Amino acid sequence: MDMEPGLVAAAQLFRVLGNESRLGLLRLIGAGPRTVGALVDATGMSQPLVSQHLKTLRLAGLVTPSRTGKEVTYRLVDLHVAHVVADALAHVREPAADHAAGEESSHAEHEQHKETA
Repeated sequence: MDMEPGLVAAAQLFRVLGNESRLGLLRLIGAGPRTVGALVDATGMSQPLVSQHLKTLRLAGLVTPSRTGKEVTYRLVDLHVAHVVADALAHVREPAADHAAGEESSHAEHEQHKETA
């Protein structure tokens, strides 16, 4: 079976994105470049753990570091990554909102039916 070009790379991207901590880091960095210290403060993760996740993101080509003295700042390599993460979050939030709205209307319909019965 011939695979569509890019499917293997896209699957690898999703493997990297398949970690809640890395998604959170990408959301923060997507809002603007962040230092390792700022990421530690924002997430509550330990500095070694943040650095480990950043290494994975860097090796995947998703973030790039820049050093000023001892401080390392990370930024997204490509804004498409921020859009992928945002779209994934929107996707998982929509069914929850739709389901909740559906339950509310079903409950209202049930109550209305009880009143007319």
